[in-house]
Amino acid sequence: MRNLVNFCEYFVICSGSSDRQVRAIADFIDTELSDLGMKMRFKEGLKKSDWIVFDAGDVITHIFQKQMREFYRLEYLWQDAKHVTWPDKKSVNAAKRKAST
Repeated sequence: MRNLVNFCEYFVICSGSSDRQVRAIADFIDTELSDLGMKMRFKEGLKKSDWIVFDAGDVITHIFQKQMREFYRLEYLWQDAKHVTWPDKKSVNAAKRKAST
């Protein structure tokens, strides 16, 4: 994102199928980042939970309900940004085990 905007390095865009699932994703992200010592600068949308935004400085996280994500189409709006795929923990752990053998 840095080549396109001056306020962050990354956008994380994800979605859940209900307000409860979106809130659970948000709670998990908030807890994990807090455990790493990262503080959120800004949180918005937690009450309604159809679109939650977290600002952690270099990383802006958008957590949508599916229909909101389809409506706002942030991927299209920021299509010129470099797409980065983030590996899941299982893949990272498997790669670590393979590298240590």
